[in-house]
Amino acid sequence: MAVHQSLEFERSLVELEAKLLELKHSHTKGKVDLKTDIKKLEKKLQDLKKKIYSGLDPWEITQIARHPNRPYTLDYVQLICEDFIELHGDRKYGDDPAIVGGLASIGGRSIMLIGHQKGRATKEKIFRNFGMPNPEGYRKALRLMYMAERLKKPIVTFIDTPGAFPGIGAEERGQSEAIAENLTVMSRLKVPIISIIIGEGGSGGALAIGVADKIMMMEYSIYSVISPEGCAAILWKDGTKAEIAAKELKIGAKELLKLGIIEKVIKEPLGAAHCSLEKAARSVKEAILVSLDELMPISIEMILEARYKKYREIGIFYNPSI
Repeated sequence: MAVHQSLEFERSLVELEAKLLELKHSHTKGKVDLKTDIKKLEKKLQDLKKKIYSGLDPWEITQIARHPNRPYTLDYVQLICEDFIELHGDRKYGDDPAIVGGLASIGGRSIMLIGHQKGRATKEKIFRNFGMPNPEGYRKALRLMYMAERLKKPIVTFIDTPGAFPGIGAEERGQSEAIAENLTVMSRLKVPIISIIIGEGGSGGALAIGVADKIMMMEYSIYSVISPEGCAAILWKDGTKAEIAAKELKIGAKELLKLGIIEKVIKEPLGAAHCSLEKAARSVKEAILVSLDELMPISIEMILEARYKKYREIGIFYNPSI
């Protein structure tokens, strides 16, 4: 694992990696045979990774989901698509770089691919608005969904956003209306829809491209109605209690699978997706192709009925009078 920006719980791994690199350097440059020591340290490092990543709490998973080296939508596009033709603009206001989309081919299958896109360097983060779309981003996504329906292409969405942008301009241009329209239209689109949460899945900003027949989550991604910080600020008037909020929100993939919110957890390589982009991409590609194989033979009438039933059955309603 090459952790460029280590998290608090990864520090012991970073220390071991530094020792391992030092040993390998000494073995290469010196005359002393250190192969045995190197193998022992590699085994120790592997065991420590397994121990750490098998016992992560919700707040630590949240930190991984936000890791700056975690693969974003365009990283997956580059690694899993044979081709990708990006399409721009909502034909009403402008183009929003926080959402990317276009026609793509995966494993010989033609799809419409839409996803949130964050940035890494400062300039790109600003350009992509930190992955927080404006209304024109959601309207661009909607335009592409309608196009997919006309072309009879299945839709695949990659979700990775802290939430929709809450700025004054976004509200003036109809942020809530744009999100609501996407929810309505996606519920009845006459093509199969697959959604994958690859990092953060925050609030309506995530749900606006996440009404799907199959929802999958990367193992160390999060999906919730609000960020842990936002929840802590509302419940306790203290954003520093985000760690407590993360536990209460049940935002991890395993919890959401148990609750029936998602259909599948996509396994990540040891050390999480940011440690091996290629392995993570292979798992995502396989999950998409398997889902397409399951959905494509089903009639659109049955798909729409199942989609409606899926969302009607989410949640438990408690009536003390019954």
